[in-house]
Amino acid sequence: MEAGYQGLEAQEFFHVPVLGQQVIENLAVRPGGHYLDVTVGGGGHSRLILEATPDVQLTAIDQDEDALAAAQKNLAEFRDRLQFIHSNFASYEFTLNTFDGIVADLGVSSYHLDQPERGFSFRQTGNLDMRMDRGRSLTAADVINNWDEAELADIFFKYGEERLSRRIARRIIERRPFHTTVELAEAIAGCVPPKYRYGRIHPATRVFQALRIVVNDELRSLETLLDKAPNALVPGGRIAIISFHSLEDRLVKHGLRNSPLLKVLTKKPIIADEEEIAKNPRSRSAKLRVAQRKEE
Repeated sequence: MEAGYQGLEAQEFFHVPVLGQQVIENLAVRPGGHYLDVTVGGGGHSRLILEATPDVQLTAIDQDEDALAAAQKNLAEFRDRLQFIHSNFASYEFTLNTFDGIVADLGVSSYHLDQPERGFSFRQTGNLDMRMDRGRSLTAADVINNWDEAELADIFFKYGEERLSRRIARRIIERRPFHTTVELAEAIAGCVPPKYRYGRIHPATRVFQALRIVVNDELRSLETLLDKAPNALVPGGRIAIISFHSLEDRLVKHGLRNSPLLKVLTKKPIIADEEEIAKNPRSRSAKLRVAQRKEE
């Protein structure tokens, strides 16, 4: 998760990766190593890996073309040691015994949240899109306006852990079609009790999380990553994964622990300290888990 974004035309992300130093320390970046960043974003974690030792090689992938363009610009000084690939990490062809380390940052970047036309946030009016890879066909508008009430209630409860999922789904059916993020958020806020409406988080937050997960097939993609990635590590190589909500963290925890190829190095997830949270409030929910490929 990148801490900020400077402007769409410049295609420049800020370079403040969440738990950056903890990732580098736990990956134990070694001279001459080859590393894989499966969510390069603006290139924050990749930069730290490339700066850790002069001759490290890095493969950087992302499903978002805007992110890749930004990373190519931000990491131009390392171009001789870099390879960029446009791909969802679930579709990437992991080759056996290739990487000394793999990093995945599962958070939504500030770039995505701050660009209304991408539809990830209800803070500004934007289309109900939410696709990380705009080559995909399914959008949030498709889900909201076409799925039936039971399906909507199910995904809000399952992927958003939204306890008022049925009430919200019913209101959506009554009020649709929806065209913008703000329209949807206001409809959700208008159908929940006042105590819920004015709580710590906006009442639409969990619904938007659920929609994003469905549109991008995030949990199944994560399961695929957890299944395939360990094979791509060399013996002694490490994988570091940062998650931002309990559904992801649960999958990461069990996926790393249940892999016959891995030894878990973090009994408890590593979290941001108060200093980092003060600089980047979105790091508050970040959890880092690390595992190592067993020696053969």
